[in-house]
Parts: sequence; C-alpha cells; structure tokens
Amino acid sequence: MKNINTLIIPEWPAPKNIKACVSTRLGGVSEGVYQGLNLGAHVGDEPATVEANRAELKRLTNYPNTIQWLNQVHSDIVIELPTEVDKRTSDASFTKQEDTVCAVLTADCLPAIFTNKEGTQVAAAHAGWRGLCDGVLESTLKQFDEPSDVLVWLGPAIGPDCFEVGAEVRQAFMDVDPEAESAFKPSSNQGKWLGDLYLIAKQRMAKLGCQQVFGGDLCTVTDKERFYSYRRDGVTGRMATLIWIEK
Repeated sequence: MKNINTLIIPEWPAPKNIKACVSTRLGGVSEGVYQGLNLGAHVGDEPATVEANRAELKRLTNYPNTIQWLNQVHSDIVIELPTEVDKRTSDASFTKQEDTVCAVLTADCLPAIFTNKEGTQVAAAHAGWRGLCDGVLESTLKQFDEPSDVLVWLGPAIGPDCFEVGAEVRQAFMDVDPEAESAFKPSSNQGKWLGDLYLIAKQRMAKLGCQQVFGGDLCTVTDKERFYSYRRDGVTGRMATLIWIEK
C-alpha cells in the first residue's frame, strides 16, 4: 500500500498482516461542497462521481475483493462479514476472514479500527455521539475472543475543542458512565459543553479491559484542507476508514 498524502496510515503496533488506512478529501473528482475524494453515496453527490472516487480508493490502497459498505444508522449494531447485502444496516463490522474489508464512512463521527495481537480478527466501527453513548465500541470489542488482547486505533473525528453540545448530551453520557464527566468542560457559550469523544472512547473500552488505544489526535473540523466535516460545513462528503487481514 502506498503511504501518500491522500491516505493516512495508522501508527500503531498492529501485526504485519493487518492493513489499514483512512482516506482524506485530497484527490478525487468531486466538485463544489463535496470537493475532493468523497466516498459517500448517500450525501447528494453525483453517483457516477462517487463511483469514480471509490475506484480511485481501490487504486490507492489495492484493498482485496470488494468493500461491503454499511448502511450506518448511529446504532450499536455490529455485523460479521461477509454477509448478505440486505443485512448491512449497522455501524460496525467484524471479520475473521482474510481479504475481507471492514469499512466505515465518517465526517466528524469517530472511526475506530480493531485487531487482536495475533492478527486473526479485525473490526471497524462508526461512533457518532449516539452510537458511542449507546455502546457501539463495547459491542465491537465483545466480538473478539479476548478484549484485553485487542489493539484499537482512533481515526480523525471532531476534536475536544469543537464538539459543543447541550447539557442533555453530557448527561446522556454520564447516565451510562459517571466517569464521562471528566470528558466535558464548560464552553464559552452559556449552557453548552465541550466534549472529548476520544477520551470517552478510551474510558468505555478500558472498562472491558482494553487499554491499548492509539491515535485520537486528528480533528476533522479544524483541518479543512484534509477532512470533510459535517459540523463545519453541513452538506459535505465522507472519508473512509478501512481494515483487513492480508492473506
């Protein structure tokens, strides 16, 4: 796989047979509000343009077989791949099969990839705040034989200085885990709070014994050149996060 500016290659101690990357908005043929390498077919971009961008992703990464894109609905549902087309409504995918790609699309929501130390199981999860609150990362970790043996990398998402929410969102997280209080600080806007999705993710996974969490330092909102951001732009494209076990 080429390590070029169009792609972000995770820096984490994954086994050598585990391949992973995140696309950026650099490159591609989308125009206007979708300018760049938009991979989302559900955001209003021209279908032919999205297909061209997906072909470019294939060329850049040389990922095996085809990607089974999910119908993401901000849930805690995890499916095991490969699966039938009509059973892809979920926000995470897991596989033990070689050359089977787990992939999620994001533009502020938190993408997380997982592998065990043996390199025999992988997963990818889409954690918007609702999915994160409801436990999509925990549901994904529980697919593994031993959660404490899992490595996790957190990809580009809305950062802790940009994720402004109302008191009800903060309370929703604290109702699930009181420790989440430490992930919020008062915003300069009265009654609002700034939340750290990366910290919440780490807190949640630590409770299942998963301590080896990497990444979590790329903000989609502030880096307009590289990343799409729904919070910043409203109508916009999507990046893809991929992981697979190489045969």
